[in-house]
Amino acid sequence: MAEMRDPKEKSPEEVTFWGMKLAEKDPELLQTHRYRILPGCVNRIPQSLLLILVSLIFFGLLVTILVQVAIPQKQIHSELEDIHQQLTWMNATLTGLCRPCPWNWEFFQGTCYFFSQTQGIWKMSIAACKEMGAQLVIINNTEEQTFLRFWNVRRNNRIWIGLSDHHNEGSWRWVDDSPLQLSFWMEGEPNNHGDEDCVELTNDGWNDNRCTAENFWTCEKPSSPCPGV
Repeated sequence: MAEMRDPKEKSPEEVTFWGMKLAEKDPELLQTHRYRILPGCVNRIPQSLLLILVSLIFFGLLVTILVQVAIPQKQIHSELEDIHQQLTWMNATLTGLCRPCPWNWEFFQGTCYFFSQTQGIWKMSIAACKEMGAQLVIINNTEEQTFLRFWNVRRNNRIWIGLSDHHNEGSWRWVDDSPLQLSFWMEGEPNNHGDEDCVELTNDGWNDNRCTAENFWTCEKPSSPCPGV
């Protein structure tokens, strides 16, 4: 009696592998694939390979982009280093050329001093200093007195300083209206001989003199900071 075959069961001729029929003419191939190829399995394999292929392509593009971006960054970094070195060199040069005080002024302890080449009365000395954005010198310590006296000795001049008692006899005040605290009077001075209300610096110390006498004078103002200092 003939064996009944399930009508849904495929014959060997109908078994396919990736869309290719396996014929009985190739029994070795059929023996290798004795198991039945399930429906849908064929579709899964190409999708996996396609996903891997797309991933590789994307990775390749990403590497290419990163390489293209990395090169300009290196160039930019190199250029920035060159600019930084140039700025450092320029700053050092400017610092070396920098003068904290204007020309014809002398620098000492953060202050600029101007020693006049002409003479005038005490009030005129105050006005001349103000025109230069300064004030008639105020002596605050021994070091400053020594510095000013050194310049005075070199020129053998008497110079006006910003001290007087013309507002109140015997009450010595500086031009900024601060009271006298440290003094360097010559021996026997001040003596107010002949209404002497203004103070001059001599080689030997301070002396009071008439404010209408004509002397050289010294102005002072703060120094300017140099770049990078």
